[in-house]
Amino acid sequence: MNVLLFNGSCNRGGCTFTALKEISDTLNNEGIETEIIQLGNKPIRDCIGCGGCRNMTEGKCVFSDDIVNEVIEKAKTADGFIFGSPVYYAHPSGRILSFMDRLFYAGSAAFAFKPAAAIVSARRAGTTASLDAITKHFTINNMPVVSSSYWPMVHGGQNKPGEVKQDLEGLQVMRNLARNMVWLLKCIELGKQSGFAHPIPEEQIMTNFIR
Repeated sequence: MNVLLFNGSCNRGGCTFTALKEISDTLNNEGIETEIIQLGNKPIRDCIGCGGCRNMTEGKCVFSDDIVNEVIEKAKTADGFIFGSPVYYAHPSGRILSFMDRLFYAGSAAFAFKPAAAIVSARRAGTTASLDAITKHFTINNMPVVSSSYWPMVHGGQNKPGEVKQDLEGLQVMRNLARNMVWLLKCIELGKQSGFAHPIPEEQIMTNFIR
């Protein structure tokens, strides 16, 4: 089994990475392979709602000049996902939102019915609003949401990962989240082995009140 973790911060070794590393290490200790994918500081396009991906049988975004399509390919063989972001102005980084909008619009099939979680780092406020914004991608794509023993956040501001390491409660929440991910992954695998597959969604009904 393997889990992909995404660092939505431009800082490769900052606060968000430190939280993701705590999760990754715990998953590894439980026998789960991991990869932390750095979104980095190169431009990531917004989704422009062109609908071009709907005409591509491979499940790809029409824009191929960043990492979105590469990640969709990786997601096809992954078993679970963790999306991490710093908090900017009480919301996730614009980088991770642009990334996720295109990722889920073009490659939703690669993520459906696989467990996922959101984690954030912040100096003080805006954490729950940021978690909500990220998690909404999961809850409209038939994905189980992995919870923890508290809201999955760590304290760390101004790119000071040392502050995250001092947040013992936050790190504990990350470890509990990782163990819950392991538990859910193993439950899903046992279900598959018993012939109990995920449900088949009904054909989508679109209710449009304004025409």
